[in-house]
Order: sequence, then structure tokens, then C-alpha cells
Amino acid sequence: MNELLFLSHIFVVLGFVLIALRMGKYALIGLISFVGVLANLFVVKQIELFGCAVTCSDVFAIGGILSLNLLQEYFGKEAAKQAVNISLMILLFFAFMSQIHILYIPAEFDTTQRAFHAIFSQSHRIVFASIGTFYLVQQFDVRFFGMLKGKLPVRVALSLVASQLIDTVLFSFLGLYGLVESVFDIILVSFFVKCIIIMTSSPFVVFSKRFVKNEILV
Repeated sequence: MNELLFLSHIFVVLGFVLIALRMGKYALIGLISFVGVLANLFVVKQIELFGCAVTCSDVFAIGGILSLNLLQEYFGKEAAKQAVNISLMILLFFAFMSQIHILYIPAEFDTTQRAFHAIFSQSHRIVFASIGTFYLVQQFDVRFFGMLKGKLPVRVALSLVASQLIDTVLFSFLGLYGLVESVFDIILVSFFVKCIIIMTSSPFVVFSKRFVKNEILV
């Protein structure tokens, strides 16, 4: 069941990436920022996938980087840098607002406080490790993708593999080291799952040029 949901999840995220690309630069920047929030929100949920324990955030992490690559390809490096800075600001805003939210004393008849507390009171170490990793990986991707030459699908695939390897290693050590039995197992499993997502996304990159044609809105 999880595997089918996982594949559907990939297609839905990639579909919205293409829709945002067709809508233009600001739609992509908005999607990158929102995907960053979702990635950091859903990282706390653990699921079993192909017999391994992973988080629900890997699809969003790759969706964000793919959007960033397409943004840079179609609208330039400055637009990509702007997206990175905007997404960091929104991530920090979300982090502070979520902490303020759970500090409010709930009414006697409230039934949501426990759920909010369980989600938003995650370790500060994990929160800032996730946000810091997301920002650093985006910065790396903008520079690395700009250095690559060749066809778009190849450049995107190389960029995604490199950025997600860094993302996996950084977050695993900054956020999980000492909290899990084997951080190396976490890295291997998570990176393997991300590689599956990257391979699935390749046809969408090829399709992007045909899909958008001359209808991209600046």
C-alpha cells in the first residue's frame, strides 16, 4: 500500500512542479517555498517503504530542488538565488510561528492541542538541522547546476543526485546522529529512496520543454 502511495505521491508533486513552471517564475518560487515547509513538517513521520524505515519528506525535498533547477534553467540564476532566500525566510517564519502556536493555552473544549504539540514540539536540533540543511543544499544546487553543461535531463539528474547525497548526509549527522542506532543505515536507505524518486522524475524533465513550449508566463 505504501509503495503505491509513494509512486502516486511522486507523480502528484512532479505534476504540480510542471504546472507551476507553466504558470511562470513566481509560481515556481512560491512552490519551492511551500515545498520547503512541507518537507520540514512531514520529516517527523516515519513510514515503511520497500521494507525499510524512511520519512515522508524525501519526495518534497527532491520536488523543491527540481523546481529550483527548472527555475534557473528557464528564468536565470538570479531568480534561483531569490527563491533560495525567500524559502529560507518562509521556513524561519514557519519555525517561529509553530513554536508560538503551541505556547497558547488551549480552551477546555479544545481537542487539537495534543496533535499540534506532538507535531510542532519536535527537537529543536531536528528543526534547525532540517532548515539549515535545506538552505545549504539549495545554495549548493544553484551553483552546481549552473556549472553543468549538456542536455537538461542529464544536468538535472546529476544535480539532484549530488544535492540529495549532501542533503542526506548533512541532515543525518546534524539531526539524527546519536539518536538512531546506525546513522549510516539511515543514509543508505534514504539515499536509495531518493534515487528512485530521481529516476522517476527524469521523464518529467524531458516532458517539461514540450509541456511549457512558449506558454511560460514571466
